Amino acid sequence: MTLIWLGVLLVFGGVLQMAFQPIWHGRLSGRRRLRAGQPGDTLEPERPAGGFGLKSNWPGLALVALGAAFLLAGATS
Repeated sequence: MTLIWLGVLLVFGGVLQMAFQPIWHGRLSGRRRLRAGQPGDTLEPERPAGGFGLKSNWPGLALVALGAAFLLAGATS
């Protein structure tokens, strides 16, 4: 039963990590600059976050895979 709960926590944590990755690194104001030469009125970075790529989400995918393995191991025992 411990393996199942650990698997659930790992899957849930991995999904949360993948969902919050773009939020943590994205622009929060949503404003775009009108011209490329004008500075923005915010301190946020100009480039948006990487999004949902494999390169930026591999820790979350690893947590989900490890959690799935624990769930399968707990279900077979």
